[in-house]
Amino acid sequence: MIVVFFDGLSEPTNPGIGAYGFVVYIDSKKVKEGYGALGVDVTNNQAEYTAVIKALEWLINEELTRGKIVVKGDSQLVIRQLNGRYKVKAPKILPLFEKAKSLIREFDDISFVWVPREENSEADFLSRKAYKEYVTVNPDALEKYKQFLATEKQKQLMDKLNIKYPFYISKREASKLISQKLKQKRRV
Repeated sequence: MIVVFFDGLSEPTNPGIGAYGFVVYIDSKKVKEGYGALGVDVTNNQAEYTAVIKALEWLINEELTRGKIVVKGDSQLVIRQLNGRYKVKAPKILPLFEKAKSLIREFDDISFVWVPREENSEADFLSRKAYKEYVTVNPDALEKYKQFLATEKQKQLMDKLNIKYPFYISKREASKLISQKLKQKRRV
């Protein structure tokens, strides 16, 4: 049995800098991790589809198209579109959907299953790793999105709360970290 987990992201906003990650297990043993960055002006859904496509391409290249394959992700949209429950209307998504569907035809028994985000942590980690590597090598890419990056006030508060954070953290992520830390402090 082959199980694939996939994830994609767009940070620090959507659309933004896109990245993806996927993990492949055969009989509960991890056999492949893949990830990459897609550049700027990429939507979250484009990144999610790219993750699926890259995972399916890897399986095909490794001649792993026979037997039961379950592909899991936390994108309800992608899972429901690939299962035929939702139509694809977005012009940016249609070519990716068609590419994924053409790859799917190579498999004997493949299914797509939605999982909660917490069950998709490895693929999420890899997509974030790809994002971090991309902005580290291309810090100028963040210039376009600077209004979505953490404010100086947020950074000062994170410093005061001893929260470690990357220079490219979004306002949204900074707020989440601050909120989590303050909840922890209230419990103590």
